[in-house]
Amino acid sequence: MVDRKAIRRAGPAAVVAGLMVASLSASAGEMSFFVTSAGPGNGADLGGLAGADAHCQSLAEAAGAGGRTWRAYLSTQGKTLTDADVVHARDRIGSGPWVNAKGEVIASDVAALHAGGAMLGKAHLIDEKGNPVNGRGEKPNRHDILTGSRPDGTAFPPSPPFGDTTCGNWTKSGEDGSAIIGHHDLAGPTGDPWATSWNSAHPTRGCSQQALRSTGGDGLFYCFAAD
Repeated sequence: MVDRKAIRRAGPAAVVAGLMVASLSASAGEMSFFVTSAGPGNGADLGGLAGADAHCQSLAEAAGAGGRTWRAYLSTQGKTLTDADVVHARDRIGSGPWVNAKGEVIASDVAALHAGGAMLGKAHLIDEKGNPVNGRGEKPNRHDILTGSRPDGTAFPPSPPFGDTTCGNWTKSGEDGSAIIGHHDLAGPTGDPWATSWNSAHPTRGCSQQALRSTGGDGLFYCFAAD
């Protein structure tokens, strides 16, 4: 709790500083979405969904928003379409609305998030500290965000026989395998929808940290408060 009367007695400079702290605390408390400021550091091996969720929770706690249940926006593949291992990213994140660290509502619900009714792009899809994440044209480019998902937020068909789109359900960190990523800045080599999608732009060249960076990524992913 910020003692505003004490701040005012201390002078104008303290007033500004104190109100900034109060504002940041309020934003952190209501924040329910962010792009991770950093990945776990082991390529696309996030420790599975549980490890990715724990990473979201840890970053949220450090930012003052740990009093919620945080989930990574990631899909997984199974051996069949009905396999229990099949998880759809859109089903993991609650019902919304979701607010970023600036207090902006990026989407009111799951349907809006996936159907063009969301506030997307580099200015709005920011990290848990309220900082922008480097996009296309910046060095280093970090706009590739791991999702393993189709544009509607669902998982891809089984691997095998289809290709790996989740780096072994987020357990691989070598050169084999691949993962689908989105572009948080909605920027790509062309203006086609696939190239500018926030959640389903293209596959990675592998699952290692080096492979992720080679196409403009850094092992980052989206985190949503599910409650």
